[in-house]
Amino acid sequence: MEISLPPELDEAVRKKVAAGHYSDASEVIQEALRQFLAREQKNERLIHEAAIGFAQLEAGEVRRVTTKQEFEDLHSLPGPR
Repeated sequence: MEISLPPELDEAVRKKVAAGHYSDASEVIQEALRQFLAREQKNERLIHEAAIGFAQLEAGEVRRVTTKQEFEDLHSLPGPR
């Protein structure tokens, strides 16, 4: 596989390798892609959780909380949240 990068990203990759953080450009790109995929997976999970929350809100399944502790305690309650 061959990729091309704009000059500023090419320079950033070269700096990472030159600084000794990675042995070659391939390692820099692999790490960047791993981080991108992890962030993408986290975003998908958050979107899913938000959709559940909105559905619960629309169904009237709400609970008012006024403190951080009350919010954290919601995670220990049985049944749908």
